[in-house]
Amino acid sequence: KQWYQRRVRGSGVQLGATFLACIVLSMLGMLSPASRGNLIGAGVSLFFFFGIIGGYYAGRLYRTFKGVAWKRAAFLTSTLYPGLISTTCFVLNFFLWHAHSSGAVPFTVMIMLLSFWVCVSLPLVFVGFFFGYRKQPFEYSVRTNKIPRPIPSQLWYMRTFPSMLLAGILPFGAVFIELYFIFSAIWESQIYTLFSFLFLVYVILVICCAEIAVVIVYFQLCAENYRWWWKAFFVAAGTGLYVFAYGVFFYCDKLEIIGFTSTVLYFGYTALMAITFGIFTGAVGFFASFTFVRYVYSAVKID
Repeated sequence: KQWYQRRVRGSGVQLGATFLACIVLSMLGMLSPASRGNLIGAGVSLFFFFGIIGGYYAGRLYRTFKGVAWKRAAFLTSTLYPGLISTTCFVLNFFLWHAHSSGAVPFTVMIMLLSFWVCVSLPLVFVGFFFGYRKQPFEYSVRTNKIPRPIPSQLWYMRTFPSMLLAGILPFGAVFIELYFIFSAIWESQIYTLFSFLFLVYVILVICCAEIAVVIVYFQLCAENYRWWWKAFFVAAGTGLYVFAYGVFFYCDKLEIIGFTSTVLYFGYTALMAITFGIFTGAVGFFASFTFVRYVYSAVKID
């Protein structure tokens, strides 16, 4: 489980930096929303270049968990999310090729993106992971017992999936209005221009995810359940479930998509959006909870 913790949280930091950079550049007028190709290309390029940030935080977490095979960990960090996205997009692109659609990505372009990832993103993740691994690990506030203590039975709403459903409502409520405009821009060929408001929504989303994850972790620690590492990630990542559910609602209520290929493409790309959203919000929830736990236990005085 520690391998996946480092990989998804490093990718979450990388995604957060990419989202913020794209929003700021669009807000300043450096990226035109009328040119979707340039906007997507800039997002992909920024994600590749921000691999050094994701690798750095993944490396520090790996050092905190006392890992030794840092090269293997860096390679796994650099391949989890890009591998998922590229494989899914490649499969979905087959449907476009089969339908002889002009929107299909040429095979040469896919090879160029793969080369760009191997030559740019992969080395940057390794560089960031190397410097993060060389830094001092995140220090624990107190010394933990090597013998795990039995965890009392938990209430039903403190289990992982109910917590995800309950906690995901608040961050989703902060962004669902913008989701309508974003979905309309993607699937109804409209132009999105409210990037200043989107920046405020981004800030509110980060604050909501951090707060709700901290609250859930606090209740979990009060219930004497010390296994909060994954819980902090999943409760904030639960927002991705609501994003996918909204995509289903948008498909049934707003769109008139006909045909099996179009339906597969819509739900495939919507699922990728929800997973991406969940990884980002989950990373926010984890690091906020990690900071909270370190601060709380640092104030504990042990005689």
